[in-house]
Amino acid sequence: MKAHPAFGDSLIAGILLIFDLGIGVAMAGQGMSFSAFLAVTVLMLGPLPFRRYHPLGTSYLILAGGYLQLFTHGIGTEGLPVRMSDFALAIALYTLVANTTRKTALIYLGWLLAGTLLWAVFRVSEIGAVFFVFLILVIFGFSWAMGEFVGARRAYQREMEQRLVLLETERDQQAKIAVGEERSRIARELHDVVAHAVSVMIVHADGAAYAIRSQPEMAENAVRTIADTGRLALTEMRRLLGVLRSEDAETQWAPQPDARGVVELAENTRAAGVPVQLEITGDVDDLPVGVGLSVYRIVQEALTNVIKHAGSDTTALVRLARTPEELRLEVTDNGFGTPHDVVKVSGGNGLIGMRERAAVLGGEFEAGPNPGGGWRVRATFPLAA
Repeated sequence: MKAHPAFGDSLIAGILLIFDLGIGVAMAGQGMSFSAFLAVTVLMLGPLPFRRYHPLGTSYLILAGGYLQLFTHGIGTEGLPVRMSDFALAIALYTLVANTTRKTALIYLGWLLAGTLLWAVFRVSEIGAVFFVFLILVIFGFSWAMGEFVGARRAYQREMEQRLVLLETERDQQAKIAVGEERSRIARELHDVVAHAVSVMIVHADGAAYAIRSQPEMAENAVRTIADTGRLALTEMRRLLGVLRSEDAETQWAPQPDARGVVELAENTRAAGVPVQLEITGDVDDLPVGVGLSVYRIVQEALTNVIKHAGSDTTALVRLARTPEELRLEVTDNGFGTPHDVVKVSGGNGLIGMRERAAVLGGEFEAGPNPGGGWRVRATFPLAA
């Protein structure tokens, strides 16, 4: 169990008090006033246990004891030039240097030096004054140096504690930001998965309902496509929700889709009744992971909008062109509907998500109506870096 700091101060004061009282009894036998001696002892040693809590007040009480000693049994008397309680003056100087400002400590040191000069002039012989003054200055200098060292160490510790608090706060803020970004990413992923899958399922369900009596084979194929699309969507949703639920640091992550999945997106859209032409120039198999995922999601969202809003007799064209410097993506259709309807109804999260995906990777995004009708989505991703 760690002892309280005041206990150590009380122990030091007690040891000095024992020696000081012994000296006081001996001096009383030589005619010195014991009551004055005891008053000085109480003033100089009594405040020591409280110096950590009230450094300025206790130090000046000790200084008052020193001056009382000087004027009651110091001037014009013979005896010991130094008594044990005088060491409290050095302890008080150390306390002020370590716990207060340097200006406060310098003022206190000035009073100490003035008292020391008076003591040397009136108490000690001319030859002895030089030695004792030098010894006292050495003690005061040592006290000042120790106070500077301890004060600097405490200031360093306080600064480190403040830095740790700031680092912990910054870490918490970074964690909150990371959580928010992850939630936004998962929300975009869920939006892309659900919107595309549900759109395809609705189109096929309408077709199956229309052809169930006249063309049962076509209706059967449509229902089968609905089931396959639902299973794929459910698998991706389970993967994304598993990320939110998992507390295991070694969670196994499923591969993210990339630009190679655009071929499957085109086939699914054709199966939904919208003819899609796919043109790929250059090698898109080894694109950076972020670019490949963004290309897949932008094409998925664009084709979903074509299915939902372009109307019948609509065709779509998907172009991917890779050069050493960049990747250009374009999705166009010749339908009569536009995603402006989505913007008015739902706030346009699909277009916002596509724009964010391009911006995060330093690319450019553009969406708007074609001059000849229909809708066009363009995105450019830099690859040189």
